[in-house]
Order: sequence, then structure tokens, then C-alpha cells
Amino acid sequence: QVQLVESGGGLVQAGGSLRLSCAASGRRASNYALAWFRQGPEKEREFVAGINFAGGSRVYADSVKDRFTISRDTAKNTMYLEMNSLKPDDTAVYYCNADAVFATIKRIDELDYWGQGTQVTVSS
Repeated sequence: QVQLVESGGGLVQAGGSLRLSCAASGRRASNYALAWFRQGPEKEREFVAGINFAGGSRVYADSVKDRFTISRDTAKNTMYLEMNSLKPDDTAVYYCNADAVFATIKRIDELDYWGQGTQVTVSS
């Protein structure tokens, strides 16, 4: 079992920045690939960014590339999402995910562990 707890969401104006954190705990949590997903109002949950267990491989959705940066601190078992140049379209609940394989390999409904989510609201 892996437990995931997100933090860092909030309200920000367009063009602003936020940093999300996801603390992972549980047996072998450090061996899992981690990812961020988001679900906007009346939208499907979508992939945002993913990082492998060692932190050396990262993938981004086209919509956030060059604005968001994913990272992880393996010593702290914590993943981060640095979000810059935020847009109103980035408004969503952001979820942390952990899986034995990279998040883009499986369907969303097949992925193993999820956090409770943290709300990000970007005002225009």
C-alpha cells in the first residue's frame, strides 16, 4: 500500500505561480513512478506530468510543457509540481498518482494509488 498526500493548492491570478507537493509513504513507496493528473470542472481526469522512480525521466502534457516542472526528492519521498505562467484553463483538482509503471503506459482507471487531490484555482 502507498499513501499519497497532496498540498500546496490555492487561488492565484493568471500569470502567477504555485508549487504543489505530494508526500508518499508506505512500503516501497520510493520504488514507484509518480505522476500528476488534474480534473477540471465537468472535464475528464487528464495526465499532467510524470516522473520515474529515480527522477531521471520526465514527461509532460503538451498543455503544460515549458510552464510546469515535475521533480522528486527521493530522500523525502516527495514529488513536486512547480507551476508557472498559470492560466484559467489550469483550474482543476490536482491529483498525485503512484504506480509500478510510468503513468502514461496504463489507462487512468488502471493506475494504482491516488491522493485526495488539491484544488488549484486560477483567476483571470
